[in-house]
Amino acid sequence: MKNRTDQENGSTFLYFAYGSNLLKERLQLKNPSATIYCVARLKDYKLVFGNHKGLLSLRWHGGVATIEHSPGDEVWGVVWRMNMSDLESLDSQENVMMGTYSPTEVSVSSSGLDLNCRTYIMNSCVYAPPSPQYLQVIVMGAEQNGLPEEYQEKLKSIETNKYEGSLPVMKELEKAMKTSKERTEEILSDD
Repeated sequence: MKNRTDQENGSTFLYFAYGSNLLKERLQLKNPSATIYCVARLKDYKLVFGNHKGLLSLRWHGGVATIEHSPGDEVWGVVWRMNMSDLESLDSQENVMMGTYSPTEVSVSSSGLDLNCRTYIMNSCVYAPPSPQYLQVIVMGAEQNGLPEEYQEKLKSIETNKYEGSLPVMKELEKAMKTSKERTEEILSDD
């Protein structure tokens, strides 16, 4: 099996996404090698929103996603297979060098299989609600990848900070999604 060999020889890695990187177009903006591997569940953690040391995210104008240990809870997400060449870009997106997030290994389960994946946990998180736009990206990613219906409903019910301004990152995403849709339509019309 080629994929397994790629991982064993160190040319790829598995990344568990639970926030805005659930959306393929969001992750692929800076990490083009990302391909979906599976949907998975992380046990004994919960999804929370906040800002590193209470500093507002200028990109998203609200709290951003992180996970914290919480016995009995679970977080659903997407496992992406990525080339090692995108590792630096992913770390940069998560502001690892600035100390915002720390990369960590977690064991997630998918269809009875346990997978070791890289994920990111925010340091010095001060709770804050997400902007409606940020939450929308997470919900779209959950829908796009078929996360369990009950979990999608839970995401949709999260309170936001009701921020109404425009976010440049949303324009980037809309453009990427339009391009992705056009590419899919081209492929389908060629059949």
